[in-house]
Amino acid sequence: MSHHLSGPDLRSPLDDARLDMTDLFAFAAPGDRTVLILDVNPLAPAGGRSFHPDAVYRINVDTDGDHRADVAYSFVFSPYADGRQTVTVRRATGEQAREHDAAGQELFTDLPVEFGAEHTAAESGPYRCYVGYRSDPFFADLDGIVAKFRWTGVDWGADKNVFAMALEAPNAELGPRPEIGVWGRVSVRRDGRLRSVDRGAHPSLTAYFNAEEVKDAYNAGEPADDWATYREPWSAVLQHFGGYHPQAAEQALRVVLPDILRYDRGRPAAYPNGRTLTDDVTSARLAMLTGGKVPTDHIGPHTDLLPHFPYLGAPHPA
Repeated sequence: MSHHLSGPDLRSPLDDARLDMTDLFAFAAPGDRTVLILDVNPLAPAGGRSFHPDAVYRINVDTDGDHRADVAYSFVFSPYADGRQTVTVRRATGEQAREHDAAGQELFTDLPVEFGAEHTAAESGPYRCYVGYRSDPFFADLDGIVAKFRWTGVDWGADKNVFAMALEAPNAELGPRPEIGVWGRVSVRRDGRLRSVDRGAHPSLTAYFNAEEVKDAYNAGEPADDWATYREPWSAVLQHFGGYHPQAAEQALRVVLPDILRYDRGRPAAYPNGRTLTDDVTSARLAMLTGGKVPTDHIGPHTDLLPHFPYLGAPHPA
């Protein structure tokens, strides 16, 4: 899967789908603007009918290439009651951006979460925001992958839904350089402490590369430590499954380690330069893992996407 079920044993972190990050997107919008989307809760609403009220959902942005957050957008939710929930969105910079907790300037306060088919775009200053229940844009022949590349032609994600956080910002709000790095994180407060339970940027990494016993540590970690920690074991995976020589394996890994989605806004977004809702990331990962022996799963993007913000399609019937 993309980043779905990123806890140990292909389960959600802490067995709570509300804490399960599914996908991250970064692409251009008209008017020198950038769209950032973080999706969570696979199989929504079966995994949970709301966002977790004790969680901090964050989109982190590295503006200077040091693999650490310089700008961070956090989403914190009220308790779900009587079919209603609200979200407060904050923007942190500098040292506050490197903490996992919500901090910084409030951009949106008590914005209603949309649980129906509506897709109202709220505006505050130069920002546009949508938070709610949407169609999952992820597409893949998962049954064919499990069956060792005997393709079924069935798109696993064709009828699935997620909870989405979409933010559109002027490029200037994301740093002075055209190159940025983006990753998502989900943390939850337990026993008075905030614990990072999921994080990532590139699709389909932890499921393919991480052993079950290290997934929790990976989800709690920092991208700045990724190369030193995971270069060797992930290189071994590529050598085993894709027949890579050690040097070629390390070269391939530099695209995804550190686990930060690099986006040069001076060039069109197309994975791995950012990620749009139609990029075939499943085929990209299969080709990487197999050294090009399996170039595609033959599944195309979804056709229910909107041509405007928040771009994600209306949710499928539950």
